[in-house]
Amino acid sequence: MRRQKQGTEVRKIGLKDTAGLTLYRVSTAGVQWYRDSLHSPLPVRSLLLLSFLLLPVLARAGDVKGRVIIVGGTSNANAVIYIENVDSVFDPPEKPAVMDQNHLAFKPEVLPILAGTTVKFLNSDEVLHDVFTPSPCAGSFNLGSFPPGESKTHTFKEAGCDALILCDIHPEMQAWIKTLQNPYFAVSDKDGNYFLKGVPPGRYSLEAWFGYYKSQSVRIVIPRTGAVSVDFQLEQ
Repeated sequence: MRRQKQGTEVRKIGLKDTAGLTLYRVSTAGVQWYRDSLHSPLPVRSLLLLSFLLLPVLARAGDVKGRVIIVGGTSNANAVIYIENVDSVFDPPEKPAVMDQNHLAFKPEVLPILAGTTVKFLNSDEVLHDVFTPSPCAGSFNLGSFPPGESKTHTFKEAGCDALILCDIHPEMQAWIKTLQNPYFAVSDKDGNYFLKGVPPGRYSLEAWFGYYKSQSVRIVIPRTGAVSVDFQLEQ
């Protein structure tokens, strides 16, 4: 048996070359190449075949794009477009998401997050703030008042929760935190445009949501490559 160089990894990739020999991927110092089970260099014809065989294996995600119209709204911004459910388990990010309070307004006004994410509420104003929610799915929490320059946190555990975020000191302040099952979501810009990148291929329900408006859901098929275009029109 040929001795393997130090730092070299050889892995069977389950494909065969033009002679029917099993292919192996070899990695050394970050450089990868392929060889067959005779340890000989692959002929050009095998490399060309391999490139076509590997293409559908490497390309395993599609995109979703489109536009949302919010009927009667002053802007088409802040609609959340998301895949309702993906057959997988996703770990929440270690780094907290951030919702600021600045000029007596929550920023962002709408914050979609993955279930289990901790949100840090900053106070960038020069007055006290008191963040709370009446939404039971978010624990109906009240963080209490905290001064300028400080922050408080809360973890949103329940997927499917639409938490209305308010300030107990400034009743005109309002925001939403939408907790989702998977990380495939986007927020529309002022023109209503949105873009979801790298969704695994398959059949899904794609939903558009905007606060107190009626949500809209459509069935889509995500290809291995390319993009699917879906437009929404949301009404109260």
